[in-house]
Amino acid sequence: MTTRPEALSPNEGVTMNSDTQRDDSSMSLSRVLATRLEALESRIAYQEHWLDTLDHAVANQERRLAQLERINTLMQEKLRDQQRALQDSEMGAPSAQDEVPPHY
Repeated sequence: MTTRPEALSPNEGVTMNSDTQRDDSSMSLSRVLATRLEALESRIAYQEHWLDTLDHAVANQERRLAQLERINTLMQEKLRDQQRALQDSEMGAPSAQDEVPPHY
């Protein structure tokens, strides 16, 4: 019959000297740094995504603004043309002051 050796707890049978402690703390520091680096990379990716989204929105707004400026210019020209046409028609038609009263 064979007996299985009992499992050792993490600290049993292990003597830690200063080199082992440094290795353990440097591994812990490496894990912390890796976690922080991953978090920073994630934030940068998220910010780059939002910058791309905002850039696209600004480009669309710029195109729309240019289109609205063209429409505004055309509407102003049409309004000026209509005002001129109205003034011309008023100049050609006799006004109420120019008409001779009916009793003359």
